[in-house]
Amino acid sequence: MAQPQVQSVIDGLAGIRDDLAAFYRDLHRHPELSLQETRTAGLLARRLRDAGCDEVVEGVGTTGVVGVLRNGEGPVVMLRADFDALPVEEKTGLPYASTERGVDQDGRDVPVMHACGHDMHATCLVGAATLFARARDAWSGTLLIVFQPAEELVVGAQGMIDDGLFERFPVPGIVLGQHVGPLPAGFLAYGTGPVMAASDSLHVTLHGRGGHGSRPESTVDPVVMAAHVVTRLQGIVAREVPPAEPAVVTVGRLQAGTKDNVIPDSAELGINIRTYTPQIRDLVRTAVERVVRAESAAGGAVAEPDLTWSGAAPALVSDPAATETTVAAFAGHFGEQRIRTLPLVTASEDVGLFGEVLKVPTVFWFWGGLDPEPTVAAFLAGRVDDLPGNHSPHFAPVVEPTLSTGVEALVVAAHTWLSR
Repeated sequence: MAQPQVQSVIDGLAGIRDDLAAFYRDLHRHPELSLQETRTAGLLARRLRDAGCDEVVEGVGTTGVVGVLRNGEGPVVMLRADFDALPVEEKTGLPYASTERGVDQDGRDVPVMHACGHDMHATCLVGAATLFARARDAWSGTLLIVFQPAEELVVGAQGMIDDGLFERFPVPGIVLGQHVGPLPAGFLAYGTGPVMAASDSLHVTLHGRGGHGSRPESTVDPVVMAAHVVTRLQGIVAREVPPAEPAVVTVGRLQAGTKDNVIPDSAELGINIRTYTPQIRDLVRTAVERVVRAESAAGGAVAEPDLTWSGAAPALVSDPAATETTVAAFAGHFGEQRIRTLPLVTASEDVGLFGEVLKVPTVFWFWGGLDPEPTVAAFLAGRVDDLPGNHSPHFAPVVEPTLSTGVEALVVAAHTWLSR
């Protein structure tokens, strides 16, 4: 049973639910790529001002939006949502499906879609901020409302921190966030300790000597080097990482040459690593560099390979004690039957940087966005891979009960840590 004070905040949801749903559909129809979210940021800032936030600032960390809702003495609680989209062509068939296009970081014209649910994240935070602003007699303290850009590039959190997020605004004692996913709508799921992986990306250029494909002896073939690198990298997790430690090494990009009978001068690889502890993270990063340099030397490269690390985010750690307290509040509001535990998630999130830099707890949970009946049936039949997941061109949360559940979860979580 929900506590009367938190319920008095949530009671206002009925009056804004339809408006929030329309706002969500608008965001979904008009997605924007990372660090280009200017329209979305303007709409979010306007919503915070209309809700009655005491302070609203745009352009934090390029396109981030920060709102401050002060309500007397008490703790400072941070609620965070991301709002960037992906270079994915939408195939949901929804009447509000995106047909937008944009220019990505490499200058390519690409389709754009909210394929990861960030539009739902942002809408739910708008809803929670509005409800808290309208029910100030039910809580006290300060809400720091953070709309973070560029999560998909894992640079948005660091960008806001570098732009003085915690020097310019109240410093929170806890960071709260959530993510919608391929679970039955109306359900929540959580983990404690490391719940999402650290992520590191490496761009590699191998240097050969090009020439005619009919005379390979006159060349130094970077394609063969690249092939050996790809194969050799697969042994790192299998032979160097302890079996009890999860890790993933993926070569997601290999590009070389322009014609079948021309051996190129260079080959490029894009490598991604997922780990959960600093020790294994260092081990895998070191091993990847060793393999790349060794295979380059073995192939007779004309120069040392170029290695550029990017897209770094630490493992997302949901503080065990704070998570236990928050989940107990969820159980009191939603009922234990709607809450599940999750295994480790090998995807990554940069929200953990906020709590890490401040040395304060982070609590992060997931909630479902798929039509409950077919989703439960797929789980029971062992056909989970048939469900559209995040980053799929077919992924779009059902508006309800996803929207209401997400708003209520943010309200319950924040209210747990505010003074009453």
